[in-house]
Amino acid sequence: MLFRSYILSALYILLLPVARSQYQHENAADIADCVGAANLLAPGTYSMQFTGSYGKTKDLSAYPSLKDINEKNTIWTVFTAPFDGRLNLEATLSEGFPQLVVFQTEKGDLCNAVLQGTADIKRIIRNTTESTIGLSLIANQHFLYPIDLKKGEQIVLMFQAQPQKKRKTKPTIVFNVDFEALVKDPEVTSILSKINDQRSNKEIPGLNIMVRDVTTGNPVVTDLRIEGFRNISALYSGSDFLFNIEKSGKISVKCDAPGYFFADREESLSKDTDHEIVVWLEPLGTGKSVQLDDIEFKAGTSEFMPGAEARLRRLKDFLALNAGIEIEIQGHVQLLGENTFSAQKISEARAKKVMNYLIDNGISKDRMVAKGYGNTMPVYAEPKFAYEEQANRRVEIKIR
Repeated sequence: MLFRSYILSALYILLLPVARSQYQHENAADIADCVGAANLLAPGTYSMQFTGSYGKTKDLSAYPSLKDINEKNTIWTVFTAPFDGRLNLEATLSEGFPQLVVFQTEKGDLCNAVLQGTADIKRIIRNTTESTIGLSLIANQHFLYPIDLKKGEQIVLMFQAQPQKKRKTKPTIVFNVDFEALVKDPEVTSILSKINDQRSNKEIPGLNIMVRDVTTGNPVVTDLRIEGFRNISALYSGSDFLFNIEKSGKISVKCDAPGYFFADREESLSKDTDHEIVVWLEPLGTGKSVQLDDIEFKAGTSEFMPGAEARLRRLKDFLALNAGIEIEIQGHVQLLGENTFSAQKISEARAKKVMNYLIDNGISKDRMVAKGYGNTMPVYAEPKFAYEEQANRRVEIKIR
């Protein structure tokens, strides 16, 4: 297997919202629905907690053959093939018996195809006796054959936890997605290298992206997704990345590494200039916190600024795929002088606004607390510019 096997603890997150525009629907991001599917863009081991709800949509109603599957305890994920390969899977439910349905469509909106009943059912495992199921070359009643995918192809996986009469807790499913290349490919080999040089011409200006630990300054091997420039838009793995730039414009850089908070950047590039981007990753750990820059609020309110939805969904996916993480959501305001009663209340409202979004979209409220800190912890003690004031008007996530 050319692609390394990712072994993650509950703190591991590999979450990249690529091609999400194909099936992202307004105000519908519950992991109990297809449109809220957490994105598994690269192989790895994940831990997800079932919501105990039906979600917001009856996803399976167009499939008579699936009418026996109870949608009350379903969670959805989507996998995008980083190269031509074969998908193997092993999933274990903490209590009860898991079932699995895998959908695929040749074109169009994958989740709409599921809702309309036009998506193909690639695999289905009905299970009433075992806690572990999967896809493997060694097939039996609970393990079906793997799925071959071409680069960029997507499948949606729906897990279902069969209801238990005396269940007191929401079950958790731990699953490993292993993706192996079908043929030897130099491009696949380069994906796995620490220094990932994608340049075809080393004599012209280019882009250098370095991923570093914010505490030690050491390189971090990460999965990196670039969006914006067609010639380099893809998933890569490494710590240092080199690219040629064919045009000027904006790119989006998204990093995910085991044991670190995710990090996103947007940069403007010129094809006639060398560019260097350093992405700093914050290690995970009890008491560690990270600021979510794009979750911003209108002055004096708990109303989200435009653009917050994408980051909220990213946070939701992060928590959905790491069921062992518990967080404190911290709200902050911009205010000079002493902390006031109204500032304290607004900061609390902002933290609760984020928590309610997460609860509404499938994250257990037992894993979260929301606290307001007023203006007691500003990023800029004496802000001089509008962006500094906006930075004080923020949300931070702290691991408990």
